[in-house]
Amino acid sequence: MELFGNYIMAIVQTGGLFAPLLFILVHLLRPLFFLPVVFICVSGGILFGVFYGAVYSIIGITLSSIIFYIFIQWMPKTAERFTRMKQRLIGKHTELTMTQIALLRLVPFIHFHLLSLCLIEITSNFRDYMRSSLATNIPLALVYTSVGGWLSSLSPMHILVSLSALLLLIYALRRKEIVIKWEDFFQTST
Repeated sequence: MELFGNYIMAIVQTGGLFAPLLFILVHLLRPLFFLPVVFICVSGGILFGVFYGAVYSIIGITLSSIIFYIFIQWMPKTAERFTRMKQRLIGKHTELTMTQIALLRLVPFIHFHLLSLCLIEITSNFRDYMRSSLATNIPLALVYTSVGGWLSSLSPMHILVSLSALLLLIYALRRKEIVIKWEDFFQTST
């Protein structure tokens, strides 16, 4: 993924006038290459700055949401599979609000299109879905392009210190209990 990301960033940086179009195209091709939305948005902040990176990310993410809506309408079996996955993860009778979906989109490990399916379920038509999708995509693009803009202004030493501090924090906040099964603790001889 890192090699692909570096390759795409090199193409976008040398793209000149077509760089924004290439960047939006990367947003559209993102699901095919299993790239996280966060990675693309942070890259936009690094490449284009916070303002333009956020604008291009909002356009790309919204177009991706439109394509997902169209594909879900065409493929009912895929929609059923997504619905079953949503029911297992979130609950059968749980409906998320638009604010909850906007906040969940900020969590990098939650599937973007699963949240788009939740938006489809709470909206009545395509126009309402598009309005809701745009409203939930704006915080995602703003936050992560800001992170990208912040990263682009750091020196390599600051990045190394920040990553080291983050690794130490992750280590310090780890789960500090060990679970031993009853059978493993009291081994019986046969």
